[in-house]
Amino acid sequence: MRDILVTKRDGTKTPLDIDKIHDVVEFACAGLTGVAPSEVEVKSHIQFSNGITTSDIQETLIKSASELISEESPNYQYVAGRLINFHLRKLVYGQFDPLDLIEHYKNNVLLGWYDKNLYNQYSKNDWEFLNSVINHSLDFNLTYAAMEQFRGKYLVQNRVTKEIFETPQMLYMLVSMTLFADYPVETRISYVKKYYNHISKGNISLPTPILAGVRTPDRQFSSCVLIETEDSLNSISATNAAIIRYVSQKAGIGIGGGSIRATGSPIRNGQASHTGVIPFYRTFQSSVKSCSQGGVRGGAATLYYPVWHLEIEDLLVLKNNKGVESNRLRQMDYGVQFNKLMYERLITNGNITLFSPSDVPGLYDAFFADQDKFKEIYEKAERTTHIRKTTVKALDLFTTYIQERKDTGRIYLQNVDNVNIQGSFKPEDAPIKMSNLCAEIDLPTKPLDDINDESGEIALCTLSAINWGNISDPSEFEEICDLSVRALDSLLDYQDYPVKAAYIATMGRRPLGVGINNLAYWLAKNGYTYQGITEEGLSHLHEWLEAWSYYLIKSSINLAKEKGACEWSRETKYSQGLFPIDTYKKDVDSLVGNNLKMDWAALRNEVNEHGIRNSTLMAIMPSETSSQVINSTNGIEPPRALVSIKQSKDGILAQVVPEIRKLKNKYDLLWDQKSPEGYLKICAVIQKFVDQGISVNTSYNPKHYEDGKMPLKTLIRDLLTFYKYGGKQLYYFNTYDGAGELTYEEANDNPVSEILDDEECEGCTL
Repeated sequence: MRDILVTKRDGTKTPLDIDKIHDVVEFACAGLTGVAPSEVEVKSHIQFSNGITTSDIQETLIKSASELISEESPNYQYVAGRLINFHLRKLVYGQFDPLDLIEHYKNNVLLGWYDKNLYNQYSKNDWEFLNSVINHSLDFNLTYAAMEQFRGKYLVQNRVTKEIFETPQMLYMLVSMTLFADYPVETRISYVKKYYNHISKGNISLPTPILAGVRTPDRQFSSCVLIETEDSLNSISATNAAIIRYVSQKAGIGIGGGSIRATGSPIRNGQASHTGVIPFYRTFQSSVKSCSQGGVRGGAATLYYPVWHLEIEDLLVLKNNKGVESNRLRQMDYGVQFNKLMYERLITNGNITLFSPSDVPGLYDAFFADQDKFKEIYEKAERTTHIRKTTVKALDLFTTYIQERKDTGRIYLQNVDNVNIQGSFKPEDAPIKMSNLCAEIDLPTKPLDDINDESGEIALCTLSAINWGNISDPSEFEEICDLSVRALDSLLDYQDYPVKAAYIATMGRRPLGVGINNLAYWLAKNGYTYQGITEEGLSHLHEWLEAWSYYLIKSSINLAKEKGACEWSRETKYSQGLFPIDTYKKDVDSLVGNNLKMDWAALRNEVNEHGIRNSTLMAIMPSETSSQVINSTNGIEPPRALVSIKQSKDGILAQVVPEIRKLKNKYDLLWDQKSPEGYLKICAVIQKFVDQGISVNTSYNPKHYEDGKMPLKTLIRDLLTFYKYGGKQLYYFNTYDGAGELTYEEANDNPVSEILDDEECEGCTL
């Protein structure tokens, strides 16, 4: 051993020092119960060869500690996280102790990684004070999964050489400084300090574009982009151009493609016959995949269309594996749009009539803006003999939809009447015609005639979420909600806009989406389950949701006092003094009483006098990655296991549910649930307080059904239940395959082609 030389980071060689390795492992295990340095060392099986690098030794120890993470020994997640952090500090700073904040910042400005403007925006005293505020020891509270996400996605780095230039606390402080840089000098430092404290402790989680981009020269941080196309070549071309620009900026794309006329429709006064929607959808797919999301992965999009479109039977099967490439478009996801009339036809065993939007003037627009008018136009068109149409049994169409949703997992649903009636916009002025990639954003759009068209409207939404697991009382929402809204609102002015229509719309509406993280932990520690949720549990949830929603709205009204209401606030229901608690589906009252505790009357007076800064404030997004960063359960979703082994392009990650030892028997795991009924009830109560939508998943374990088959009537019942209680969008359809959760060994044995990435979209999934 004495003859073995170790290659250090600067290329020099030094004799192997076993004691030094032992000291590092002991440091990583210090203060943690149920872990032992010897276990890490023994499992590592380090093969010491002459010239072995210090990085190789560190990575081997990290892998060893990560493979020891289990239900019985959960604290190895912190051992592995600390080992990564120790390694990272040496790589970034050349030493264990971080540099002073200002020195670190200047170094990375010179290297081109940081935005140079911060230097002049803050005084020398500000930099010194904030250097005293930053708490680098918090990095050692981060888990293995969190640290792997940081070094794989979020920390500023050269993605070619893999060289990393910062550590997590530097990221958090500089993000905070950037977001509040333009605040008045007398209040700015206070906001920076408070926001840093909350994001560094995981009380507020941030999406990928913000974590990876804010503080850098990059200036596009909106997670979700909604682009609507019109039935014209100019608009389709402009849509493709906009898709390319935003996919390259890490955004997930929602495409409204339902207005394009069907196959066989006359064009140019009958000089030619239209090729239908699929060839144009193919161009959208090509645009989505032509650029990568920030050089990290291929773009992703969901395309929305109405269930009554004449080509619906061909559109529903676009994603399945039964056809050939010439009649399939598998690289996008799809959202099918329904309304009350379509469900009525199903319930009465009636028919659904299919039309080309071009053949029935006003039908497509009324589908979103005016339900009574839609029904009138639709039924008149059904009676009119000269209009081209096809009639199908409603049950047959719904059955096909459900089958495709089940088989692919990626055919989503949007209830357009619930979206518009319960949303924050007046549908007659600003109808919502689509959602986003992950099916939680509900914002108005207008098609572009060309990429520079300023009369069109591309909708952007900027996201974050609040960690309910770190809150002990609803009163704590006031500060956290206020900081969340202020930070995101500042971001709208800070970022750049690749397309003018997006800038005009964002400035006009200033939409935000603040979500919820760690609900499963909140339920477990309060003694509630998803499948057995009681009225008491729903009442408790209702109380917390009310405070959360109230303080988000209050913050935006306060911002309106300071900076003015959003320019297009007149198109919102907020301008009428209406809140989500006024527009929700009243069927929810059968689940939980409408016992409101906040002073809504006073808030109503405030919004009537001052207006509101942001046209939307809430959206419940997926949060797979951010849940790992802040060590929480995923958004509002039940965990699949107490220790989840997840594969992604960044490797194999083990994540442990919070307080596993104390609450091991309290968590309601996804595949143990006999139906999604309890989860859907919880989503219904949440939706009451949300002005946009929720990424709602439906999940089924076949073992809970006779012969292992999920009855069609059960799946239809769940769709109807979802609609009845005001559900807006359905996202994934998850089916348990019986394989159980992966072990490390199984994950390592899986071929790359079988790896399920932990997020399709860099932005939408936080």
